[in-house]
Amino acid sequence: MTVAQFIDDKRGPVVSIGPRETVATVVRLLAERRIGCVPVVEDGRVIGIFSERDVVHGLAASGPDLLDQPVADVMTAPTVTIERDTPILTALSLMTRRRIRHLPIVERDHMVGFISIGDLVKSRIDRIEAEAEAMRSYIQNA
Repeated sequence: MTVAQFIDDKRGPVVSIGPRETVATVVRLLAERRIGCVPVVEDGRVIGIFSERDVVHGLAASGPDLLDQPVADVMTAPTVTIERDTPILTALSLMTRRRIRHLPIVERDHMVGFISIGDLVKSRIDRIEAEAEAMRSYIQNA
C-alpha cells in the first residue's frame, strides 16, 4: 500500500497558505479548522510547513510581536516531502525518524496531497483488522 490512496481523498482540498500571511491570520485559521499545521505554498510548490510548534518557538523568541510577522519568517523549511508511490510503512518510518507529524505528497515539485501520522496509523490499523477478519472467516469456513 502506498500513500497514493490519500490523494484526493474524501476530506476535500488541502488547506494551505501563502508565505506572506501573518502568523496571527494563520493561527486563527488553525483554530477555526481545528488543525495542527498547514503547508506553506507558493506557485504550487511547498516551501515550508507552519505548525503549532512554530508558534510556540516563535513566541519564545519574539514574544507577541510574532503575530505580526509573515509565516515565512517562522515556518519550518525546507520541507520533508514524499511522492505518491511511497509505501505507507516508509512514510511512517520517515515521520518517526524525523519527529514530524505531517508530510506533503508531491508530484513534479507540486503538492498533490497532505497526510498526517494519524492518517497513516489509521490506515495500517484498518488493514490489520481486515486481514484478521479474513483469517477468522477462513478458519470458520475451513
